[in-house]
Amino acid sequence: MNLSTRQLRAFLHLVEERSFTRAATLSHLSQPAFSALIRSLEDELGVRLFDRTTRSVELTAEGRAFEAAARRVLREAEDAWTDVRQLAARQRGRVALAVLPALAAGWLPQVLARFHAQWPGIQLDVADVLSEDCIERVRSGRADLALAATRVDTPELRTELFCTDDFHLVCRRDHPLATQPQLRLADIAAHPMIQLSRSSSVRQYVEAAIHPLQLNTMMELDQLSTVAGMVRAGLGISVVPALTLFHFEHPQLATRPLPLRGLKRQIFLVRRRDRSLSVAAQAMYKQLMALRPRQTAPNRRRGA
Repeated sequence: MNLSTRQLRAFLHLVEERSFTRAATLSHLSQPAFSALIRSLEDELGVRLFDRTTRSVELTAEGRAFEAAARRVLREAEDAWTDVRQLAARQRGRVALAVLPALAAGWLPQVLARFHAQWPGIQLDVADVLSEDCIERVRSGRADLALAATRVDTPELRTELFCTDDFHLVCRRDHPLATQPQLRLADIAAHPMIQLSRSSSVRQYVEAAIHPLQLNTMMELDQLSTVAGMVRAGLGISVVPALTLFHFEHPQLATRPLPLRGLKRQIFLVRRRDRSLSVAAQAMYKQLMALRPRQTAPNRRRGA
């Protein structure tokens, strides 16, 4: 069976008008064309829907039974068209993001605030997770886009460079390294280090850059805010990316750039290669790319 919404609308016009002439006018058809459309509907259903006389047009029992179904089908079709139009106009929709915690806490909120102000009907779903989980969420379809510190180019995933992130030393303002003219890895390695856990991309970048030199790890933590607290207490120093420095904005702390070869983190935008983005996700992609983080000036000293 292959009923069209045009046939259903014509049928309902005739139900309401009880006149082929008036119903044909509402359907913007000539009367012969309208009559042929109703006949084609009856032929498709295999039943007579109307009893016709020279004076009246009345629904048959089958026609009365079909009326409710016709109204339901048209209503569902119109709702579907409305939904699609709203999605296309970015009046509705949903975008799921998986973002590294430091980006999610520092840079992302203002980006999402601008996005929400422009398209308030789009639902935002954000997961602040580590790189591996970011990538897995895109792979499994739980996230449309991810910002991760790992490059993955596979048949199903597409990766593009999003931004780069310099590293900074963090220490107390009264620490000797806060004012030392030139920072060397050997100087940093001589002091107790407050490190992030080995599963974090920050730790992995730092260890890869200094290899084979070993840092004097005093403590391993999962949260940058906790790292900041330990450094403030004088338990050690730390090395962190520029995009995380908002955690360390405190009168007792100094942050200094580390212009060391190889010590630069890359952030990648990950999406599915084999699926197109929804209209809402495409709008988010453009917003993210347009508002990528600016890099910290290489020789700027903060808090010192």
